[in-house]
Amino acid sequence: MKAPPWGKTPRDSIERECERRGRDKVVTGCMSLLKGKTADDDLIYALGGPPASWVFTGEAPGPDYWLRVWAARGLLWAWDDAALPCILTALEDDAWRVREMALRVVAKHGLLDAAPAVARLRHDSNSRVASAASRTHALLDQSPEKDLS
Repeated sequence: MKAPPWGKTPRDSIERECERRGRDKVVTGCMSLLKGKTADDDLIYALGGPPASWVFTGEAPGPDYWLRVWAARGLLWAWDDAALPCILTALEDDAWRVREMALRVVAKHGLLDAAPAVARLRHDSNSRVASAASRTHALLDQSPEKDLS
């Protein structure tokens, strides 16, 4: 089976998927993927775009951490506070790409509960994660609700 056309940004795709199935179901699917569980093929393709076409073609899927990266990216544009524990866990993922994307989610949504993990990640062995953590820490530190020093 051939993958359907995509031709949009990840944000557009996720927002359209929210319109199609409902934000709650998209968030639930993202949480499932972040937990290492499954989600339906249409959601995986909506989150991953052309790199996820394997759900339709039967080709090899590639490393499983991509599902967690795409799930975290989905939470950039479809957020619910119920996903906070999954994002906190994603900040400790073995795959640096997952940690980096989780930091983007923390920054975008101002998730102050993640501040201790963000502070630790400023010293991550991966320079991209460490840089993202420094930027996120600075954003969270500007919040009038909490002092992160």
